[in-house]
Amino acid sequence: MQTKYIEFTSGDAPEFIEAAMALREGKLVAFPTETVYGLGANALDSEAVRSIYIAKGRPSDNPLIVHIADRDMLEPLVTEISPNALKLMSAYWPGPLTIILKKTDIVPDVTTGGLNTVAIRMPDNDIALELIRKAGVPVAAPSANRSGRPSPTMAKHVLEDLDGRISYIIDGGPCRVGVESTVVDMTSEPAVILRPGGITPRMIEQVIGRVELDRSILERKPVDRPRAPGMKYKHYAPKADVFVVSGEYGNIAEWLKKAVTDDENAGIKSVILAAKEHIREYGLKNAISYGSIENAAEIASSIFRLFRECDRMGADRIYVEAIPKEGMGLAVMNRIEKAAGGKIIQAGE
Repeated sequence: MQTKYIEFTSGDAPEFIEAAMALREGKLVAFPTETVYGLGANALDSEAVRSIYIAKGRPSDNPLIVHIADRDMLEPLVTEISPNALKLMSAYWPGPLTIILKKTDIVPDVTTGGLNTVAIRMPDNDIALELIRKAGVPVAAPSANRSGRPSPTMAKHVLEDLDGRISYIIDGGPCRVGVESTVVDMTSEPAVILRPGGITPRMIEQVIGRVELDRSILERKPVDRPRAPGMKYKHYAPKADVFVVSGEYGNIAEWLKKAVTDDENAGIKSVILAAKEHIREYGLKNAISYGSIENAAEIASSIFRLFRECDRMGADRIYVEAIPKEGMGLAVMNRIEKAAGGKIIQAGE
């Protein structure tokens, strides 16, 4: 299959309309959102959705998120919308928030991983919204990467992973948020966050009151049957082995300097990803800033891109300096810890 690469210029451009019609008819189209690039298929077409799993190499029990462009698209997909769900939609749609509701029979089981619920969001990206409107169908779209790889925040990342496996890639520039949407299950009481993202727990509580975090987030435990994307343990991973290093900064710095020196002596190429405030302290050429420790949103927008850059550098190991799990930091550390697959080091212990 030849993948057609389209640089977005206008929603009325012939190539863009061609991609939207192809999406409607069952082809796969990668497109930008505010979070990461999505790999879209007609959510109501079982065969089209199956082709997503094939292209990505994604396990079929991993549910997909359905993207819509307006509220009119929502009602045929769900059996009911609770008052609290409506409040969240009013507050954060369009935006990086996915809401889980009970599905209707119109939504194929393959789209939901066999669950009786469906995950839905309205992306805050004009290109994505225009594509969905022109296609005229709800769009199932996981991240547009090979399963388990770092999520793509630029069109070239999609090309690296899926060239020749999908029909279209629409280049709309870099993604603003950089990590996937928050997923909140509104079928339980209280609501439960299944995956942290750009909408923080505090932001949700400000709208609907108490919300819980799923145990898989709190305990970093894998799940046998994921209720939302991103709940399986190993995810978002570069080719290099990722290690998370936590603790007091002085202990982290001492541990990392020794680890990198030991690696170098053993012929292992390692890279440190750390706060820009700490880079000079390491005095190492292979220490790269992921942004300010005071700005978790900045780190979120860069972390997946940096994982891919480490792969291009030929890194064998990536050591990532941990940040506090506060606000957006919860989502950032969730992604980094999943990329590490449990390799978490407490420096100084």
